[in-house]
Amino acid sequence: MEVGYDFLHWLGPDISIQILMFLDDPSDLARVTAVSRSMRRFVIENGLCKQLCLRMFPEISSVAHDIEVKNVIEPVEFGPKFSMEWECLERDHRVYAFLAQGLTSFMRKDCITEAIVASSTDNYPEESIQNTLEPNNADEVEQRALYWSSKGESDPTVSETLIYKLIANLCVITEIHVQPFQAYFQFGHPIYSAKAVRFQMGHSKYLVEIESGIIDESAAGHISSDDKFIWTYTSPEFPMAQENCLQKFKLPEPVLCIGGILKIELLGRVQRQEMDGLYYICVAHVQAVGRSLLPAFDVELLDSLGKCTLKYYPEARKLSEGEASGPSRLRTFTTSLMQRGVRGWEQIILNTLLGAGAVVGDDDESDDELVA
Repeated sequence: MEVGYDFLHWLGPDISIQILMFLDDPSDLARVTAVSRSMRRFVIENGLCKQLCLRMFPEISSVAHDIEVKNVIEPVEFGPKFSMEWECLERDHRVYAFLAQGLTSFMRKDCITEAIVASSTDNYPEESIQNTLEPNNADEVEQRALYWSSKGESDPTVSETLIYKLIANLCVITEIHVQPFQAYFQFGHPIYSAKAVRFQMGHSKYLVEIESGIIDESAAGHISSDDKFIWTYTSPEFPMAQENCLQKFKLPEPVLCIGGILKIELLGRVQRQEMDGLYYICVAHVQAVGRSLLPAFDVELLDSLGKCTLKYYPEARKLSEGEASGPSRLRTFTTSLMQRGVRGWEQIILNTLLGAGAVVGDDDESDDELVA
């Protein structure tokens, strides 16, 4: 009987890597690892899951230098069967496999959780940015319109910005929806839309300030968003119609937002108010469509330049999929640090930077979980 070989034997490693690099779906790469032990080892040794993840979402490279698992960076144990290098590569493979799966498995939902600040507000708090969080056009109790309004400007080229906090520090966003406001209580029922919109995503320079509360809107006119936030993504401009409907702006490709901050730029004005002859922009509702990567993944921003740590919680992923029950065994960063001591902690970090491979728990899990 003839002995069968997989194509690695016939093609060699270089050509095999070139072929596998054409795969653009993490499920396909997971199927490759299920073909044979040699195929699985080849994929892991060459870091193909990591390379696929970084090709799909280049933004993740900013968090790819430091990964924690279960809020704890654990040392790799030496053993007679596997070298430290192989164990690191195997665990590195699993982190990026689940990350790629999480980034591409969409459950469409509105990812906006808070309104942070508007560049200007005409009548605060009656016309606050807070009114844009809910889709209702009118308050059922008080029978009044709910919307945000800018201050009036004589120059129609003056733009406005709305800044929101997303549901998590790590979100994939595919579309932004904006509904201009129609002033049914004014003569002619004018619609105060913008000429165009543009979107930016990023993170705060001052994490404590954003986490502690919303910026005072009454002072927003004196605040530049560039002073408080760093924008890592900027979309193209999209024309906005002067229509009273939820207008959907699909991004050219899914965007990984690291830091959980969204800015909507409202570019130019089209409607003048008859009462004072000034141009205004008014918005009734805003949505950011995508998904959060919680609870399996989170990111901790370490400084204002965007240096951060990617955290992977395999147990949380199981719980979210209904595969496990009972209390979570996740340990806190602070508790683990105190238990291990500073010197041991420094050594752990040195041993587990991504250059040596990320550490992932639950090594007994199979790649079959990634196959759709």
